[in-house]
Amino acid sequence: MEDSNQTVVSEFIFQGLCTSRQLEIFLLLPFSVLYLVTLVGNLFVVILIIIDHHLHSPMYFLLANLSFVDFCLSSVNTPKLTIDLLKENKTISFGGCMSQILCVHFFGGSEMVLLVTMAYDRYVAICRPLHYSSIMDRQKCIWLVVISWIVGFVHAISQLLLILDLPFCGPRVIDSFFCDIPLVMKLACMNTDTLEILINADSGILATSCFTLLLISYTYILLTVQHRSKDGSSKALSTCTSHIIVVLLFFGPIIFIYLWPVNITWVDKFLAVFYTVITPLLNPAIYTLRNKDIKNAIKKLTNHM
Repeated sequence: MEDSNQTVVSEFIFQGLCTSRQLEIFLLLPFSVLYLVTLVGNLFVVILIIIDHHLHSPMYFLLANLSFVDFCLSSVNTPKLTIDLLKENKTISFGGCMSQILCVHFFGGSEMVLLVTMAYDRYVAICRPLHYSSIMDRQKCIWLVVISWIVGFVHAISQLLLILDLPFCGPRVIDSFFCDIPLVMKLACMNTDTLEILINADSGILATSCFTLLLISYTYILLTVQHRSKDGSSKALSTCTSHIIVVLLFFGPIIFIYLWPVNITWVDKFLAVFYTVITPLLNPAIYTLRNKDIKNAIKKLTNHM
């Protein structure tokens, strides 16, 4: 036992999605298929954008990075969740638990900032089209992506450092399928009210700031689109609608998990599944189905095969 953090709990036990073994076995195939489709879908979007020179623009560069982040985010918890569906004893080491927390907040925080960056790209393209090529040049796009990763990393490290030295000396059962900060803090052998305020403030500032910027950006964009020609506004509206759908799907569960918790176990689990498993799958599907350039690139690729 390390005296530095007084931790005597070397592993945690997950209760999983449900208590029924039959239902868990039934869910094994759907979750395995969902994970496989998520990996293939997001990697396909990344590769398609890389190999098709018609997609070498800032918008698709950012989309490729979004797909890569979703690929990483889905790989944090879903493989463990799928494997645990076969097990009666679902355990995770203390280090593994902290790694899950770090990675979820790293990729989640990065995606928040990346979505804001994509909104900024659409703002420049629609509201300042004559200056688009000079404002959104290659170097700026790379820096915007790097900043999103840096913000995500700083956010994740700040969250981890706040709970890393908590003393865990008694209960070790987590009523979920992955290590989530609010559930892990409940197991600490000390009062965590002040710490909970700090963690919620950390997550709240990032999530609220990003969501507010997104609302302002897309509101301004939609108001601008109304005054444009019908053909141009139709294409812009289609693109923005895809972005808005992704934003709502991503931020909706986060708001109810971290900023406005409902404290109902099955609801929390459903939102956690939606956030970590379903959303990374929906993002490439939404952009693929609603984007003409992506669909044309897919047609060209299939014709050459």
